[in-house]
Amino acid sequence: MSLYWRIFLLNAAVLVVAVLLLFGPVTVSTPVLFGEAIVLVAGLVAMLIANAVLLRIGLAPLGRLSRAMATVDLLKPGARPQVTGQGEIAELTGTFNTMLDRLEAERATSTGRVLSALEDERRRIAQELHDEVGQTLTAVLLQIKHAADRIPEPVRADLHQAQETTRASLDEIRRIARRLRPGVLEELGLHSALRSLAAEFTTPRLSVSALITPGLPALDAATELVLYRVAQEGLTNAARHSGATRVEVHLRPVPGGGTALLVRDNGRGLGGAPEGAGIRGMRERALLIGAELFVGAGPSGGTDVRLNVTALQHGGSSS
Repeated sequence: MSLYWRIFLLNAAVLVVAVLLLFGPVTVSTPVLFGEAIVLVAGLVAMLIANAVLLRIGLAPLGRLSRAMATVDLLKPGARPQVTGQGEIAELTGTFNTMLDRLEAERATSTGRVLSALEDERRRIAQELHDEVGQTLTAVLLQIKHAADRIPEPVRADLHQAQETTRASLDEIRRIARRLRPGVLEELGLHSALRSLAAEFTTPRLSVSALITPGLPALDAATELVLYRVAQEGLTNAARHSGATRVEVHLRPVPGGGTALLVRDNGRGLGGAPEGAGIRGMRERALLIGAELFVGAGPSGGTDVRLNVTALQHGGSSS
């Protein structure tokens, strides 16, 4: 039955009851007596309440669909309003679910293209930093060293200071290039890349450890890159914003042939802060490979970043 006829019949039923009351024993005097006025008002209130209840029952599926539309998030796929009943509302709910399926598929495709272009641009910039800026600074470093060996002692100390500054800048350029293009991931695999990442983020104030469980299933290159980038972003957030002193990076198999990545810190946690660009970027990467991402409070405080990759995403290359 259509929504139009459902509402029409509900209101018609209330009106029919009102008309039937006219043929009952109740009479109305002129002028209206106080007792009769009470009966009329009570009957009107009862009809309004009955009409309101019947309309709420009839429009309840539409309200559920409206709430689902207001809370849908394409970065958190899978949630769908339940299709109940028959008629126009059930058809509308099914159409909405189909639209969500299409939007999520299109979002995953467009996100894959954007992230692929982003990785290509990262690779290009890292190559230029290594080949152009890195080689230039290396040449400058050698020239300063050559000059420092030939000039008088009073000026030599200044050149040594310039030499150390140039060497520190060269190390920083190399560090940036490694973050832009994880060469160790391509050359040695995910296990070595995560250990290298943990060592890179370790400082006197922050201890980072990589705990990798043996017997992990093989992963394809795209999945390994997503795992690496999520771990990198999780460590970056922990180092910059959490105030943590210890971070653990776990990579372990899960029942059913899946793989789980966990980045856990002992910092101050997220609190009520909204998700920033970093977390949304992790969700987009997870969406790209059909993985599940959870970002929330850890069991002992701090923040947990979990990425669960299903067995369907496992493929050819081994770490």
